[in-house]
Amino acid sequence: MTTTSSFGENALVLTENQVDPDQKAAPTPRRGVKRKTWQTVIWFVVLLAITAIVLYPLVWLLFATFKPNSEFGQNMGLLPANPTIDNYIKVLEGIAGVPMWRFYVNSLIIAVGSVVGVLLSSALAAYAFARIQFKGLGILFAAMIGTLLLPFHVVIIPQYIIFQRLDLIDTFVPLLLPKFLATEAFFVFLLVQFIRQMPRDMDEAARIDGAGHMRIFWSIILPLIKPALITCSIFAFIWSWNDFLGPLLYLTSPENYPLPIALRLYNDQTSSSDYGATVAASFVALLPVLLFFLVFQRFLVDGVATQGLKG
Repeated sequence: MTTTSSFGENALVLTENQVDPDQKAAPTPRRGVKRKTWQTVIWFVVLLAITAIVLYPLVWLLFATFKPNSEFGQNMGLLPANPTIDNYIKVLEGIAGVPMWRFYVNSLIIAVGSVVGVLLSSALAAYAFARIQFKGLGILFAAMIGTLLLPFHVVIIPQYIIFQRLDLIDTFVPLLLPKFLATEAFFVFLLVQFIRQMPRDMDEAARIDGAGHMRIFWSIILPLIKPALITCSIFAFIWSWNDFLGPLLYLTSPENYPLPIALRLYNDQTSSSDYGATVAASFVALLPVLLFFLVFQRFLVDGVATQGLKG
C-alpha cells in the first residue's frame, strides 16, 4: 500500500510539473487581439471617410436649401452665410399656378400604379416561364431577355404614335399601361430565377389535390416569393418616382406633372433661374425615396441575396 501510495504521489507530482505547450503561448493571443483592434480601427476610419464622401452631396443639398439666391455661385461652402426659409415657402406655394401637393399626388399615382402593375404582370409572366412547359418557351424567354439590350429611345417614336392615335397623350395611361403588360424584363427575370429555386414537390402535391395553375400560383408560389416581390416594388417605385423622360414626352399640362418635371419649371419660367427654390424642391422630392429605401432596405438585401429555400 505504501508503494502504491508513493507511486501515486510521484505521478501526481509529475503531472503537476508537466506544462502544456499551449499554456506557454498564453501571452500570444493578447498580441493578436491588439493587432486585430488596430485593424478594426483602421477599417472603421476608412469606412467612415467613404461614408462622408458618399453622403456629402446630400448634406450639401440639405444646407443649400437655406441659402438665398444671392449666395449661389459665391458661397461655395457647406453652411449658408445668411440662412433663410424663403426657399421652402416658395416651394410650398407651388409654381405655374399648381400647388406643390399636386405634383406629389401625381408622382404617387405614377409610382404606386407602376409598382402594382409590375408586381402583377411580372409575377404571372415569371410563373409561366418557370413552371409551365409550352412550345417556344426558350425562344420567348430569350426574346424577353434580349429586350434588356434594347434602349428605350428606340421605341419612343412608335409608342408615342400609338398613344397619340388612341388620344391618350397628357394622361397617365402611357406611363402605367406598359407596367401591366410585363414589359419590364428585369423584374420578370429576377422572379423567374427566384421561382426556379423552389422545389417542384409542392406544385405536384397541390396538383394531386386538384389545384390548377392559378391556385398554385396564388396559394403556394406567391407567398414564397415575397422577398423578391418587395425587391421589385422598391426598384419600380424608385425608378418611376425619378423618371423624367417618360412624363416629359406624354404629359403636357402642368396639372399632370410629377415632381421631376415640376423641378424644371423653376429654371424655365423666366430668364433667371431660382436656384434656391430648385434646391429646396429637389430635397423635398428626394425625401420620399430616401424614407422608402431606409424602411425596406433589409427586404432589398433579402431579395437580391437569396440563396434558395431550406428544407
